[in-house]
Amino acid sequence: MRVEKCYFCSTNVYPGHGSAFVRNDAKVFRFCTSKCHKNFKMKRNPRKVRWTKAFRKAAGKEMTIDSTIDFEKRRNVPVRYDRELVQTTIKAMKRIAEIKARRERAFFKNRMAAARSKHKAHRQKMLEKAKSSVKLHEPIKQTAATPEKIKVAVKSRSALVPGEGRSMGMDID
Repeated sequence: MRVEKCYFCSTNVYPGHGSAFVRNDAKVFRFCTSKCHKNFKMKRNPRKVRWTKAFRKAAGKEMTIDSTIDFEKRRNVPVRYDRELVQTTIKAMKRIAEIKARRERAFFKNRMAAARSKHKAHRQKMLEKAKSSVKLHEPIKQTAATPEKIKVAVKSRSALVPGEGRSMGMDID
């Protein structure tokens, strides 16, 4: 069973899945989904599309230099089946996966620590900038005297009492 890599996003393409595009010069491009195939046909660069592995590696989000990554490379040399060889290979694959996971966790931890310190420094800088832009003044002191009363004109009594002043009703003779 050969597990191929998607040409665009570098994910695993298992047998019976995905699609293949064969160019005139007999180069085969394998794609995991139609999304990857369409992006390839649109001539997009995988290093500029944020969800691809190529972008993540180029942007420093994933490990690029590690010996465990070399085991993922494709080997085209056929080997005669041997039960012991298969068992030792499976054991080695599990061990390599453990090592790779441990190293990825350490890489992620270091990357997050660096990002956290960078964020903290940026936040401190912004706080200093905000503090320098605000000028503090002394609060206004109020006098002990009572404030002036504002006089408001009161409506005439006729408007408030029903039946006085103008009425909407009809006069009876």
